[in-house]
Amino acid sequence: LAAFWKSNFTNCLRYFPTQALNFAFKGQIKKIDMFKVDKKNDGYATKLAKNIAGGGLAGGFSLCFVYSLDYARTRLANDLKSSKAGSADREFNGLFDVYKKTMATDGIQGLYRGFVISFVGIFVYRGLYFGLYDSVIPMLGNDVHPSVKFGVGYIVTTVSGLASYPIDTIRRRMMMT
Repeated sequence: LAAFWKSNFTNCLRYFPTQALNFAFKGQIKKIDMFKVDKKNDGYATKLAKNIAGGGLAGGFSLCFVYSLDYARTRLANDLKSSKAGSADREFNGLFDVYKKTMATDGIQGLYRGFVISFVGIFVYRGLYFGLYDSVIPMLGNDVHPSVKFGVGYIVTTVSGLASYPIDTIRRRMMMT
């Protein structure tokens, strides 16, 4: 049962700041003229494009701060030495051990292995996540029931995940090489 929780501390340490940074960056990006949605003059496609670009950049900027934790989480979750056939030895003893060993062998760039494809993936995911939600909800009017917002959020999250999943698979493979 403990194996299911392997690297969960690292995941929690990564997840909560990621969410906070996503919303903080999104709020700041929306203040930039290029990403401000003009409700009267912008067409739907322009609004959608601005919302997707702003959301994607917010996700990308937050990734800059938490990527090394994501790398460590992936390494810990997949941690089995393959040096001996049939061996179940662990390569890492925890989060700090991942950092120490990666820095010793690959330097700081080792902690950011796969960063570029991760940036592309999070841009797609958060861009669609924030962009679709921020574009659909205003179309529904001012008095939107919470269950409708939940439904829109559920659909947007599913679409975003499906769109970015192939990229996520590639990035995890790159982290492991």
